[in-house]
Amino acid sequence: MLVTVREVSGWLGAKFFWLAALLLAFGVPASPDQAKYETSQQTNAKIQQLAALSATHPADMPVGPGDLLHIDVFDVPDLSRDVRVSDTGDISYPLIPGKIQAAGLTAFQLETKLEQLLMENGLVTHPQVSVFVKEQNSQPVTVVGAVQHTMVYQVFRPTTLLEVLSAAGGISDDAGSVVIVTRPLPASAPKMVPASATTTASKAGTTAAESSPGQDEEKITIRLQDLLESGNSVYNIPIYGGDTITVPHAGIVYVMGGGVLSPGGYVLQSHGEQVTVLKAIALAHGLNSFAKANSAVIMRTDPNTGKKQTIPVHLKAIEKRKASDIPLESNDILYVPDSKGKKALAIGAQSAVGIGTGIAIYRIP
Repeated sequence: MLVTVREVSGWLGAKFFWLAALLLAFGVPASPDQAKYETSQQTNAKIQQLAALSATHPADMPVGPGDLLHIDVFDVPDLSRDVRVSDTGDISYPLIPGKIQAAGLTAFQLETKLEQLLMENGLVTHPQVSVFVKEQNSQPVTVVGAVQHTMVYQVFRPTTLLEVLSAAGGISDDAGSVVIVTRPLPASAPKMVPASATTTASKAGTTAAESSPGQDEEKITIRLQDLLESGNSVYNIPIYGGDTITVPHAGIVYVMGGGVLSPGGYVLQSHGEQVTVLKAIALAHGLNSFAKANSAVIMRTDPNTGKKQTIPVHLKAIEKRKASDIPLESNDILYVPDSKGKKALAIGAQSAVGIGTGIAIYRIP
């Protein structure tokens, strides 16, 4: 049976076509089931799962300044003790003259060195020395920004970016779309991002290491989507002591009210893409058949003064290009009532956002 466009239009109504065109224009799936949105909880579950899969085997890491070592000499209790590695990387040990350089040696290498020194100084004929790193303070990784727990993570074995993010509890609701690793550049032997990552960056434009002569650090920027979705280990880079991992905060716009299909908060992308009223409606999967499109409002709070303002929005006029599309700012609430509600209910929506109850926050991977 042949169905004409006119018959379909009469059956579904003009709103469906406006919604479908709007969704296609912004590249948003027409069905909520097809959308790739996810909450920060879903993202964090993925981070933990992938971190467990990528976890490396324990390794003997070098001793560094600030580490607390326990040295045990078998059958010689007077020589067994705790020692702290100094800021210059050395330790003092009883009856052995001078300082013993410990920084840069593994626990096994330090054991061998102490055994040799004990024999050379005539203290023990056949020493058996054990060295255990009791406290490690020499390999700190700072994790800041939009994570669940800002923290200092001590690297005690080869560690990856996903493992550190997992240790920080994952990302927060307002996390942006990238992770930035800031790494100090030693003058003698700089640690650069692996060549494979640089090659991938030039092709995909999603991973980049930035450094230039005269700088003492480099910044490696990695998109969360590549880290979690690509399956390419080049994005899950090794993390070293001294690194700083930053997850930049991104804004959230809220689309509320009975007039939209999927009310909630939608995280803005870190690259600063402007979100307008029409795009926010598209992110919320459009209007339903009961929406009062010309009664929508934007609720905005001035971050400097705290003053609240309400901006009327005439969606039909914007759709017909008789009015300009309005750019949204972070923490804006776009409220679209339905025919059963009142614009005054927007105050309730604003209160709900303020206390953070019952508001789903969606990310766009």
